[in-house]
Amino acid sequence: MKLDVLNFEGKSTGRSVELPEEIFGIEPNAHAVYLAIKQFNAAQRQGTHKAKEKWEIARTTKKLKKQKGTGTARAGSMKSPLFRGGGRVFGPRPRNYSFKLNKKVKELARYSAFADKLSSGDIRVVEDLKFDKPNTKQFMSLLSNLAVTGKSLYLTGELNQNVYMSSKNLPKSEVVFVRDVNTYELLNADVLLLSEGSINHLKSSLENI
Repeated sequence: MKLDVLNFEGKSTGRSVELPEEIFGIEPNAHAVYLAIKQFNAAQRQGTHKAKEKWEIARTTKKLKKQKGTGTARAGSMKSPLFRGGGRVFGPRPRNYSFKLNKKVKELARYSAFADKLSSGDIRVVEDLKFDKPNTKQFMSLLSNLAVTGKSLYLTGELNQNVYMSSKNLPKSEVVFVRDVNTYELLNADVLLLSEGSINHLKSSLENI
């Protein structure tokens, strides 16, 4: 499928690019996308939750009362989970929530996200941006000219620090190197902006498989 290449003013340059069918033309795999999103969210969890158990509580170990004859249950010490301020039974412990996902499954999920964006008409192809210095106003002008109102994700074909810094102060915009983009970022964006260089990079990555 071909898409017109837009310039900085949001107008057609008269050129068009062919999107790789192996990426944008596949049937999206919902389960692969689910696994990739689940892995991403799991990796964001700190896992530092902790509750003190009985053996960690700093309280007296003196027996509270005699074993028998009180008419109530036996009690050993104030560390018991039955008492206020005692240890917690089976409380949370620090753990790592991340899990492994096969490389091909992650790639399928990423391609499925690209295909979903294309089918919903949320992809724009723009010329490669080249800023002499970080300029947030210029980047905002680009979004305005392209009629982008929601969250936008601009994919670059090469590392461009000036373009990246130009979007740093915009909460709804993000610039990512196409090789590093993940499924969550693709689906979280309302509009996907592809630079010409990013499409060439996607085509070359398919040739290396």
